[in-house]
Amino acid sequence: MSTSPATAPVAPAAPAGESPARRRPASGRGGGRGGPHTHRAYSPWLFLAPGLLITLAFNLYPFFSTVGKSLTDARTLTEGKFVGLANFQALFGDEQFWVALRNSALYVAVVVPLLVFLPLLLALLVQKHVPGIAFFRSAYYTPVVASVVVVALIWVWMLDDRGFINGVLRMLGVDPVPFLSDQWLLLLSSMLLTVWKGLGYYMIIYLAALTNVPRELHEAAEVDGAGPVRRFFAITVPAVRPTMVLVGALSSVSAFKVFSEVFMIAGPTGGPGGQDTTLVMLIQRVGTGLQGRTGYASAISITLFVLTLILMLFVMRADRKDKD
Repeated sequence: MSTSPATAPVAPAAPAGESPARRRPASGRGGGRGGPHTHRAYSPWLFLAPGLLITLAFNLYPFFSTVGKSLTDARTLTEGKFVGLANFQALFGDEQFWVALRNSALYVAVVVPLLVFLPLLLALLVQKHVPGIAFFRSAYYTPVVASVVVVALIWVWMLDDRGFINGVLRMLGVDPVPFLSDQWLLLLSSMLLTVWKGLGYYMIIYLAALTNVPRELHEAAEVDGAGPVRRFFAITVPAVRPTMVLVGALSSVSAFKVFSEVFMIAGPTGGPGGQDTTLVMLIQRVGTGLQGRTGYASAISITLFVLTLILMLFVMRADRKDKD
């Protein structure tokens, strides 16, 4: 008894004028609607939506709201009315603003060079593979993860007139040093706290950059008779220059926006007579409270933003000019 072979289904003929290659299968893998590889034009936006919403809610909206408020005489409990550039004009006659700007500029001038070079030297020290070096790496990084409030309080206890340092000085027959009552010593103490707390963070960045420096260059220079100092300036510094620019940019922004260190050491008043106030402290002082001038504080915030942007452009231009 013979059986007829199974007959395969015959695909319907393509309409006249239509190429069979252009026809899509109705279903199946990689096919039309409902297939697992279906792509929609809005699919990427669904993945981007959470991040975009967070950016709009917590970055862009506050920024444009601050810009708009800086053009008004708003206070904490009132919206205020439009005053144009009056708040920015008032800045030029505000002595406290110029004091805060001076202190912030000094902070950048002192802190940034230290945070560019000292972490690099520290990274060179802990880069060596010797027994127990992991302990020192962790110890140098500990201030980074510690709370700035706790660290600042420790420094206050050490620098107080009856603190540890002045106690040691009394034992040695030396007069106490007014770390927390002298205008410039107080600002210098805050700078040293910022440097001490940031050393470990930038050290880690330099450690990552130093791993990309070819060891053969150091060996060849050592064979030619170059000492450690000569190798440092001739090989290490040029190799990590992009990282130094990055560290300079990050530390510049942080130093220009410093608040916690000075606030904890100098107090809410900004030191004796408010002479150690920084720009961010001035914004906090002017814009808070029931009668806070939020419009004027917003104008200071926009000024700080513009100054920070100019500082970043200057760093980028200096780096580009150095490369040329």
